[in-house]
Amino acid sequence: MALHRFATTVAKLNNSGLFNGSTCTPAGGSVVTLGDKNAEATAVGQAAPPDGRATEMTDARNPGESPGRHARRLLDRGQMPPPGLVNATVSRSWERCLKSGLAPLAGPATPDPVSPPRLKQALEQRRELLRQARPIVEYLYSQVSGSGSMVILADDQGLLIEALGDAEFLKRAERVALQPGACWHEQDRGTNAIGTALAERVPVAVHGSEHFLDCNRFLTCTAAPVLGSDGKLLGVIDISGHHSARHPHTLGLVQTASHMIESRVFELGHEGATRLRLHPQAEGIGTLAEGLLALDEDGRIVGANRTSLNLLGLADIEIGHVGIDGVLALASGGLLQQARQHPGAVLNAETRSGRSLFLRAEPGRSPPARALPRRTAPARDALAELDTGDERMRQCLERARKVVGKPIPILLQGESGVGKEMVAAAIHTSGPRQKRAMVAVNCAALPEHLIEAELFGYAPGAFTGARREGAPGRIREADRGTLFLDEIGDMPLTLQSRLLRVLQERQVVPVGSGKPVTVDFALIAASHRPLKFEVEHGRFRADLYYRLNGITLTLPSLRSRSDFAVLMSRLLERFEPGAGLMVEPGVAAALADYSWPGNLRELANVLRFASALLDPGETAIGWQHLPEDLVDELRRPDPVRLDEGTGAISLRAASDSLIEHTLHTSGGNLSEAARRLGISRTTLYRRIGGNQRRGATLI
Repeated sequence: MALHRFATTVAKLNNSGLFNGSTCTPAGGSVVTLGDKNAEATAVGQAAPPDGRATEMTDARNPGESPGRHARRLLDRGQMPPPGLVNATVSRSWERCLKSGLAPLAGPATPDPVSPPRLKQALEQRRELLRQARPIVEYLYSQVSGSGSMVILADDQGLLIEALGDAEFLKRAERVALQPGACWHEQDRGTNAIGTALAERVPVAVHGSEHFLDCNRFLTCTAAPVLGSDGKLLGVIDISGHHSARHPHTLGLVQTASHMIESRVFELGHEGATRLRLHPQAEGIGTLAEGLLALDEDGRIVGANRTSLNLLGLADIEIGHVGIDGVLALASGGLLQQARQHPGAVLNAETRSGRSLFLRAEPGRSPPARALPRRTAPARDALAELDTGDERMRQCLERARKVVGKPIPILLQGESGVGKEMVAAAIHTSGPRQKRAMVAVNCAALPEHLIEAELFGYAPGAFTGARREGAPGRIREADRGTLFLDEIGDMPLTLQSRLLRVLQERQVVPVGSGKPVTVDFALIAASHRPLKFEVEHGRFRADLYYRLNGITLTLPSLRSRSDFAVLMSRLLERFEPGAGLMVEPGVAAALADYSWPGNLRELANVLRFASALLDPGETAIGWQHLPEDLVDELRRPDPVRLDEGTGAISLRAASDSLIEHTLHTSGGNLSEAARRLGISRTTLYRRIGGNQRRGATLI
């Protein structure tokens, strides 16, 4: 009954039409609801029948076993279930957990809560969040009390900082450390609503066996992230209980509570700024469903809630960088003047996409401070600017930040074009050597007979053609700065020993000179080749690898990143600042599904080309603006087909498809294709010849 009281309130708000889908659907993501029977059926790859009854599907290889049970059995054996057996969000979470080394049948990575002094320190650091959220937590608990559940507030790292609950359930929750001071980040506790909501940045409900750790399967948990007005994660609000007590309205409760906390944080943080309240209906202004914007003196947007970002089609990274006149068809000066002369007046404006909105401008309670945006945007260092929402990339950047300025070499690994040089530059710019030079050396581009002189320098007259005054070499140029050795995996073995000596002794002996020169530099190396694999096959020195590998950061490929839309938006803004360029939805979906063998470098080239083909005044990129070869690639059918009758993919067909794709992306270069495939050129010739005899075409 207690849960029903608040559920009825939420249902009335939804039925009123004021939400219009903007409040309950976060920007850039979808709500994951696994709380009722239909949602649970969907979560395990089933379509819910119209009468609401869950449909039981069987696995052909194990009659009578549901897909969800089969998926769980595979997971408990440490195997990742094939796609389609569980909800995509849960599947991604399980995969992250397995990769982080968690075992489903083992305990959590950090079983015990933090010490009281550390918890006290954490509470002090989150004092403002607690101050704004505590009344909402208490109100939310008053609505669910007596239902055998608890309300939890966690910070942006998954640390539980506030919890209220029924005594009977609290005792059981403590057995799995569901209490203040415990960390419920995915890396510590596996798939759970708190940790998964942090990782996905969307509301999540995780029920029963969808929890990664077996010890948590008695729980049903529902959580929604809490975001600041700058788009950053502040924490998570969660309702947890016994799986037998789940309620279909719980997801709506936590989303509403999250929205209430965000509104309180917004109002407190922007008391002195001009504020805009937005809604598609005039009656929606002043309600929980309104969009909120904060403007500085110049009309620049310095704060926004998720609803306003959705209404205006903005990404959170644009906060602090765009003006209101660029997103609404009403001059910012007019808005600011209206706020001063007619506070509380309701205006009508149009977004840049033509959507009609009602808004009310309110002047700040004190003179707006011009320092506000400068405290928000410029405070972000170069590494933070590269964080566009992908969890794996964020983890790489966070690890890099921890070793910046320390005498620890950094090894960047990843496919060509993933942004290794960009990350290296950000590491340098974020560290204490930023005022010194960062010297980049592409080891794959240097002629083998000149690479030694190029790196170590040479004395006057050291060889024919040498400059009269000699040359310091790239390593000495990096003295007191940063040396970036790009494509280090392509450095000849004969030269690797000399480089190793330089790294060990921090001294360089120029060619033609016997006098060593002391050098001091931060070292960053990068390679698209997996160096550990190269070491095992004798193509790279083991001692040099361990000297370079102070910390290894493996950057994710573009096709595996979850922030593709944000990356496109940022690149378009970089190429045409303030132009408001966008990609048509159909084209954007095709680009998002493309494999991008050239990764970020290829994406940047495509968008730069497309931007150049736009006519004056044109802002939408369509198929006609893309390079022809890319359009052909996007529209070509998948060569791999299911065998008729069995529904299985032929191993030969998959192998042929991989060879064909690699030859295509290698431009027909057989040597390069063989290298990428990890086979000899003779084997590749034999495969191509065998397929031609069977009538297949690979090139």
